[in-house]
Amino acid sequence: MKVVSLVPSITEALFDLGLTEKEVIGRTKFCIHPAEKVKNVTIIGGTKNINIDKIKALQPDLILANKEENIKEQVEALMNDFKVIVSNVENIEDNYYLLKNLGKIFNKEDRAQLFNLKIYDVLNQAKINSKIKVAYLIWKNPYMTVGSDTFIHKILGEIGFENIFKDQKRYPEIQTEDLAEADIIMLSSEPFPFKEKHIEELKEFYPDKKIMIVDGEAFSWYGTHIAKCENYFKELISKVESIKI
Repeated sequence: MKVVSLVPSITEALFDLGLTEKEVIGRTKFCIHPAEKVKNVTIIGGTKNINIDKIKALQPDLILANKEENIKEQVEALMNDFKVIVSNVENIEDNYYLLKNLGKIFNKEDRAQLFNLKIYDVLNQAKINSKIKVAYLIWKNPYMTVGSDTFIHKILGEIGFENIFKDQKRYPEIQTEDLAEADIIMLSSEPFPFKEKHIEELKEFYPDKKIMIVDGEAFSWYGTHIAKCENYFKELISKVESIKI
């Protein structure tokens, strides 16, 4: 079966499940894992601006899209000519069924189950000892954070963090003063590439707060990615628990 993936984390999952470059024939420019495999796969644009003509030329048997990652109108246009499966992953249970379904489609059920078990194991071990209030920023100019109906919020909660914006939805814009309640301010490495200089900017407002860069992929990439984040989460928790709050 020839498949085009419009979702970076799903592209990674397909290769983790054992598919080859002969089967995964199209991907977005943001599909960067695994690097040694995706370099051989045709790029069909970005997640929000796919090249429909390029996809048509590839003649895939299946296209994998996602409700949040992709533009509805573009996905619907592809549905006129191809079989398209649209996922919607908001929590770990959704992620479990995503991998289970991919396993069924590609006859990789045992491998999918191994990844699911590993993900539950990683998250069960990644627990902080006490609730720590956190603000998780994904964008700058304007600052944007995550509400309760996002995958990032669910992963924060799995580890034991309390999202101070849990009463909001999706990705609300916020002001610097809205961060006052947070014990820790997390600056995600993606989609906005926060750097050390951005920590310094926020330190001007909150000199005594812990402000840290975190790996955006560890919190937002559903699919198989969390199974590989065991050491990252352990190190993060170790850093967090050393902070005097």
